[in-house]
Amino acid sequence: MSAEQAPLSTLPVEGLDRLEAIGWGDPFASAFHGHAALGRAPGRVTVEDRGRYLVQTARGEIAASVSGRFRFDAGDDPSGFPTVGDWVALDAHDPDNAVVHGLLPRRTAIRRLNPGRRTEAQVLAANVDVALVVTSMNQEFEPRRLERYLAATWESGARPAVVLSKADLADEPDAFILRAEAVAPGVPILPISAVADTGLDAVRALLAPGQTVVAIGSSGVGKSTLVNALAGHELMAVREVRLDDDRGRHTTRRRQLMVLPDGSLILDTPGMRELATWDGDGLSASFADIEALAAECRFRDCSHRGEPGCAIAVSLADGRLDERRLEGFRKLVREAAHLERRRDALARNEERRRWKVIHKSVRRHIKDRYGD
Repeated sequence: MSAEQAPLSTLPVEGLDRLEAIGWGDPFASAFHGHAALGRAPGRVTVEDRGRYLVQTARGEIAASVSGRFRFDAGDDPSGFPTVGDWVALDAHDPDNAVVHGLLPRRTAIRRLNPGRRTEAQVLAANVDVALVVTSMNQEFEPRRLERYLAATWESGARPAVVLSKADLADEPDAFILRAEAVAPGVPILPISAVADTGLDAVRALLAPGQTVVAIGSSGVGKSTLVNALAGHELMAVREVRLDDDRGRHTTRRRQLMVLPDGSLILDTPGMRELATWDGDGLSASFADIEALAAECRFRDCSHRGEPGCAIAVSLADGRLDERRLEGFRKLVREAAHLERRRDALARNEERRRWKVIHKSVRRHIKDRYGD
């Protein structure tokens, strides 16, 4: 058995320290026992690029790809393949081409509906503790988009924080802060300027050694600039803000996990044009204010469309609730219900296909054994 394949319990202290420094511990260690018995090594995916991976192990960073068996078991479901932040079990005989045999259960996962035509989940980041939802204090700021990012974050199990970037360019930064607070109840709102080096201490307060933070948001809002500022040097290449529309253009084309000087880990992501939540589980937390108002309605099955004693209607009338926020909530609820119907239909079709295969196999067996 090679050193790279040594069971976890036999790794030297420095090897365990290296793993723990990038987030190793329970429940991953418990889930790995079966793989350790097979002589595999644990590692964390730091880069994913078209089916190829860089994986940080106790012995260092190595290149890897999934085994044929892994690919067969995962099938057409992209969420079943490793993504950045995942812990995997691998054989590392060849450090230039290690083989991933197993994916450890994810503690958290930021997912979205795949932008393509297929009804499937795309995992953007795995095993994240904090999600920095980055939006800039200019015309890019859009409350309805921010609600989507927050819903996806709450759904993942990570803790969200809203980072309002480019504060040095805003004429009225307080107005952006108030608008963000209105759609992010209970979420830290952190105005910053990476260029002017203001507000970054509040972001650093959310970081801790061994914890993983992801920066998500639209293209050009300053995610890579924020990563560079937290690192104290240029980890990510950035381009100047275009003067005509205030939008920066960064060169992040793939998700990658990096270690910051304080020992925390940060995952930078490419900007997203679309973000449809996967299962709607984060809507209650993201719209806690609306959920609390709905609980005050006279009737439990109130549809909030004119019934007597509707607390939502009262709040709209007295200005406590913005009608645009209510409509944003309703839109996300409709999307979640529609996606659930699509998923149920796919599950029924898959079940019918599975039974057709079983019946065909049974008929073939009977014919082979007993004849026509």
